[in-house]
Amino acid sequence: MDLKILEIASNTKNHKVVKNHTHLSKNKNPICGDEMEISLLVKNDVIEDIGYQCKSCVYCQASVSMLSSKIKNKKIDQIKHLFSYVESFFDNSEIKVNKEWQDFKKILNKKNISRKECLLLPFRTISKALKFKL
Repeated sequence: MDLKILEIASNTKNHKVVKNHTHLSKNKNPICGDEMEISLLVKNDVIEDIGYQCKSCVYCQASVSMLSSKIKNKKIDQIKHLFSYVESFFDNSEIKVNKEWQDFKKILNKKNISRKECLLLPFRTISKALKFKL
């Protein structure tokens, strides 16, 4: 296992429930059983706060940790743009992404393709909460 995954997963700053959330979603990975709940506070199409709780593997925890820190204070349209090509990280290591999303290449890559569903569970849970397709 990549030590970078463990390092990212250890950042639990957003491991919480946002009490005054405007959006909430629960999701489960049918392949491995990882479970996740994400609560969001969205105002004026900006994610002002995000919290997550999960019973999951370290890959899923790393993904939700990074995602929760990167999308806070971002507009929904920016997040939709990221989500529109997130699966292509696993197919093409040379994909050009905005600088703000470059860190995702550390975990969403061909080396971790066997854990793709675990890594994408947080993205799917947020897209479900915000009611847009991944």
